[in-house]
Amino acid sequence: MEYIILGLLLLSDRTIYGLRDRVGKGLHLMYSSSMGSIQAAVRKLLQHGYIQYKELTEQGKHKKLYSITESGKAHFKEWVNRPMSQENVKNPELAKIYFMGFADKETRRRNIEQYLEDLRARHHALAAVCEEGERLAVSEKGGKETIPEEGREIFAYQLATAYYGRDFLQFHIAWYEKLLLEMQRKDGRI
Repeated sequence: MEYIILGLLLLSDRTIYGLRDRVGKGLHLMYSSSMGSIQAAVRKLLQHGYIQYKELTEQGKHKKLYSITESGKAHFKEWVNRPMSQENVKNPELAKIYFMGFADKETRRRNIEQYLEDLRARHHALAAVCEEGERLAVSEKGGKETIPEEGREIFAYQLATAYYGRDFLQFHIAWYEKLLLEMQRKDGRI
């Protein structure tokens, strides 16, 4: 989470709510967008001097606007330039599938259908992010510059990550639909 926050603050200064909002819009596949995880990461980054904040008052509300420091930029650059490594991806929901034979048939079906509904909603939201990114990219090619030149490469990789998330969710939707279909066949519903 720390590197996500540093990267977002490289793009622009943000309040903690701005960070949560941005993580919740497309980055939630990489890290939790819970306020608790974001606050813990912000505290850690402040302790190391990688970020700083200034206090503001807008419409009578006190806010902290976070920004990245020079040491934070160096720390982020060191991380982003390291070679990528294969991480062990964990999916706690697979444990439920593994032991699903202990649940009654109706509960199994209902839980899979609910999970599919949630996956579809997340996919729909991420597909909208991809479509908006594509519109911005097309306007760039058509001569209408909406993304500053220094941000175009950054944007291209952010869009690629959104595509990954969209396709990842599509795989999960197809897999769970297939599982549900198999369950229905075994139960004689098809």
